[in-house]
Amino acid sequence: MAKTTKVRKARAPKLPKTVAAAVRAARDKKAVDVVVMDLRHAGGFTDYFVICTGANPRQIAAIADAVEETLRKELGERPALVEGLEKSEWVLLDYFNFVVHVFSPDCRAFYGLERLWGSAERHAFADA
Repeated sequence: MAKTTKVRKARAPKLPKTVAAAVRAARDKKAVDVVVMDLRHAGGFTDYFVICTGANPRQIAAIADAVEETLRKELGERPALVEGLEKSEWVLLDYFNFVVHVFSPDCRAFYGLERLWGSAERHAFADA
């Protein structure tokens, strides 16, 4: 009798609607290396980080704008703070319960947020 093995599909993580919408908006603008860090059990000042990378300043600004617009239109959410749009090397959108970081490749490598918050649960999303 042949032995069968069950293959389980990796389930998408259960994320709050706001965080999931931010991920979707970033991926729609071709953000790469999209990661959600669950900081709830890591002693963070917020519940989640959404971290992603844009190829150039124009794309970084477009990703940040798409996240902000999607959350405002779909869920009525507005960031409490927006930083970095002038240079578009690292744009930060602070929504209190979660923070969106849109990096240039060099800036992301330099600051290494995933490394700094290594104890947090990490959810990676395939590039679109």
